[in-house]
Amino acid sequence: MTPPHTDLSLMWADGVIVAVDQRALPHEYRLLRLGTVDELIDAIGSLAVRGAPALGLAGALGVALSAHLHRSGEDVDETAVRADAERLAAARPTAVNLAWGVRRAAARLPAGPEAVLEEAMRMLSEDATANRAAAQRAADLVQTLAPDRPLRVLTHCNTGRLATAAVGTALGTILELADRGRIEEVLVDETRPLLQGARLTTWELGQAGVPYRLCVDSAAAAAMDRGLVDIVLVGADRIADNGDTANKIGTYGLAVAAARHDIPFVVVAPESTWDRGLPDGSGIVVEERAADEVTGFAGALIAPADASAYNPAFDVTPAELITALVSEKECTRPRGYRGGGPDSSEIAALLQQFPDYPAPGVVFRDLAGLYAEPGMLARLVSRVTREVGGNFDRILAVESRGFVLGAALAAYTRVPLTLARKPGKLPGPVHQAGYELEYGTDQLEMQKGAVGPGDRVLCVDDVLATGGTLQAAAQLVTLAGAQVAGLVALVALTGLGAPERLADYPLLTLCEVPA
Repeated sequence: MTPPHTDLSLMWADGVIVAVDQRALPHEYRLLRLGTVDELIDAIGSLAVRGAPALGLAGALGVALSAHLHRSGEDVDETAVRADAERLAAARPTAVNLAWGVRRAAARLPAGPEAVLEEAMRMLSEDATANRAAAQRAADLVQTLAPDRPLRVLTHCNTGRLATAAVGTALGTILELADRGRIEEVLVDETRPLLQGARLTTWELGQAGVPYRLCVDSAAAAAMDRGLVDIVLVGADRIADNGDTANKIGTYGLAVAAARHDIPFVVVAPESTWDRGLPDGSGIVVEERAADEVTGFAGALIAPADASAYNPAFDVTPAELITALVSEKECTRPRGYRGGGPDSSEIAALLQQFPDYPAPGVVFRDLAGLYAEPGMLARLVSRVTREVGGNFDRILAVESRGFVLGAALAAYTRVPLTLARKPGKLPGPVHQAGYELEYGTDQLEMQKGAVGPGDRVLCVDDVLATGGTLQAAAQLVTLAGAQVAGLVALVALTGLGAPERLADYPLLTLCEVPA
């Protein structure tokens, strides 16, 4: 008979540890009854029980189990229990939570086996509370880092209730965001070689009714490049004092790709995952696992029989690549974090004002200083791509200063670029659309056939004043039978009515300044 599902991945029942066997999922839901410390150590080593927070709780329950097995009336063989505790703590060397849980439970040994069990049960309750608090704190942070719309989140390995006692860390954050209506889709890395993402994270998301797609590990960077990822959320197995973070192998590569694309990279983990006595990640011992996890699959040999393998279970992501580390108590920006796309104040500081140009009463905002800032154009383009997403397949850039952003954006996203020009500058038949400026009227033209029916077109300019220019660009797109995917301007002048005039279209501006 299939056992009933439980919201807990670990329990104590009738003198044994009851754990969800994560090796069997997603095709079979199976509970293990672990009645000896050896059985628990085997379950940890074989990844039947896994996930940093869950390992800490398993360690505590293991000490309680040993104390009950080595009791005689009110007396406990502390020497035997401490020997079991040492073996438990060494079962997986990278995850600091395991040793932490063992130490905390073992500290209650002098008070007797019931006190050890009470401490372990208290830790189970604390874990659920801590995860819930961390998930809420991280979700609040995500809403400040990512676009104000349902998000495309990428996650790696499994960080849900299976990896904790309940709720989860990074996956708990995703579920919290889903409850807030802020999840469009989760891209789930398969997490080779043991496929924790493909087997476990997809199962948990399916149970929760959250939309997801399974992502080949090596396709994650390409997904970022295509604008399919707004933010990366991962857990951790050990965090050094400076923020260097050990997590499932492949996390470091994700962080590098996220930094390349200016995508926020957030780590969610309980305080028990921090190793404050470790100055940096160079001191983290990385577990290496058996070659047959790589050379074979589902019992079948896929590599030559004599093939050796490099199979580290974890890697260490430098703090400088991490946007934020979130626990139940705080949100930390690691020292050395280099930041992502420019915010409004950074853009505004690089603008120059020229009064009465090009007409009396008009204040001209010059973006030359913004473009001259080293690396700024790439950061602007990366932020636009992240906030707009991948829902466009052509860019229409407005003459003339819109050409700078349009060309850079087209190169970055690898989509075609079309130019909207002033009258008389394009050969052949053209579509035409007139518009009003702060200081007069003008007209835009676009060659017929340059944009095809059904194209999803992103219209871009540098400065948004009255909105007339981008409105004309949108009209050109409509005249061609295409769809306006959105309108983008780097700087918006407030008080001139542009948002109201463009209310029919998705509008993104990166900085607002008074007109």
